[in-house]
Amino acid sequence: MASLFKKKSVTQLLKESKSETFSKTLGAFDLTILGIGAIIGTGVLVLTGLVAARDAGPAVIFSFIIAAVVCGFAALCYAEIASTLPVSGSVYTYSYVTIGEFVAHLMGWTLLSVYILTASAVASGWTGYFYNLVSGFGLEIPKALLTIPSQGGIVNLPAVIITLVLTWLLSRGMKESKRVNNAMVLVKIGIVVLFIAVGAFYVKPENWVPFAPYGLSGILAGGATVFFAFLGFDALATSAEEVKNPQRDLPIGIIASLAVCTIIYIAVCLVMTGMVSYKELNVPEAMAYALEAVGQNKVAGVIAVGAVIGIMAVIFAYIYAATRVFFAMSRDGLLPEFFAKISKKTGAPTFSTWLTGIGSAFIAGFVDLKELSNLANIGALLTFSMVGVSVIILRKTHPNLQRGFKVPLVPVLPIISIACCLFLMINLPLTTWMYFSVWLAIGVCVYFAYSKKKAVISDDKRLEIKKAE
Repeated sequence: MASLFKKKSVTQLLKESKSETFSKTLGAFDLTILGIGAIIGTGVLVLTGLVAARDAGPAVIFSFIIAAVVCGFAALCYAEIASTLPVSGSVYTYSYVTIGEFVAHLMGWTLLSVYILTASAVASGWTGYFYNLVSGFGLEIPKALLTIPSQGGIVNLPAVIITLVLTWLLSRGMKESKRVNNAMVLVKIGIVVLFIAVGAFYVKPENWVPFAPYGLSGILAGGATVFFAFLGFDALATSAEEVKNPQRDLPIGIIASLAVCTIIYIAVCLVMTGMVSYKELNVPEAMAYALEAVGQNKVAGVIAVGAVIGIMAVIFAYIYAATRVFFAMSRDGLLPEFFAKISKKTGAPTFSTWLTGIGSAFIAGFVDLKELSNLANIGALLTFSMVGVSVIILRKTHPNLQRGFKVPLVPVLPIISIACCLFLMINLPLTTWMYFSVWLAIGVCVYFAYSKKKAVISDDKRLEIKKAE
């Protein structure tokens, strides 16, 4: 039993953080852009309108604020521990050093499901924006190539293609691909700013009356729904070994990206619900719809183009995050060593990148994710809880470690973070718990069949990362 809770040493982790396995190319600005790229996507382009129409009305801004507060508690915990232990693997690594090997394996296993499923879900949603864009130019794509078999089609081909293109980009290495990602995110921010700047002139205050038509229960229901819109900042923790100055840059990137996105969400919601009645926003492309409703068709077209480009940044960020979890688990022997092989030419874990990309492309192209949509939520909430636990334990066991950022009011604030996450988990559907239990059961089988026997704790073995030709 004791072997299940073998821990990594902090000294060993800090040695890994100084290794030259990855090129250290990311600064605070790159991290903030990567975080914004992962967070702003379907949340601002889809959920804003749907939640306003179905749950909260104009008071949807409070739904986003509630979700942001819950994520904010977790973000503070991430900022402390990521700046203290700047190593790839995120909560998988944090669990390994604070609780032990078995829990760490399950956390890594959970992270893989969160990142891969989210990348697939976003790619599936991207198809709708892409189809509407090309349709505007008179180009038609057969419906059979836009829908999955269970919906009467053959394959969601655009989702497959865009996922594989972004995978190829990531396989070229982070130094090359970060420029493209930064450009995609800046385009996305640009279209949101454009929407706010143009839409503000068409706001009618009477559209904000009644402000909370569905009451407090509607606002809370909306908060649970839009929680998904804030996922993404946690992916920054997986990039720790590629950050130039992790003690300073990681906390800035995590907290700044969440703060910027919260402000953007509130501004978009206020303008959107002021332009048209919330009752009309039950559409997947609420921003474009609101602009068309006030006669700004050209601007709506620009928004559509920007959405196609911007959502690609979300897929990019989640594929990237999954590959770094694969890398960290493989380096520790919990997965086969070829997951940790780094290409000499690109400096990227090529095999892990392509495995993640092909898997995500397959799910996006052929699998109906509707019933599994909350699986990413439950996994993320569990990992957020574990980060809070890790902060409390690490403060107790290693109080003198250098921390680039410190969570205030420990252990009170981390406990509040854990309680909020557990409360949202309890309120998820029973089917979600069933799917998640099956995934964890598979993870347990993998651990006892392979990982437990192959896990390595020695410094020398873990740091021997082979670079493939």
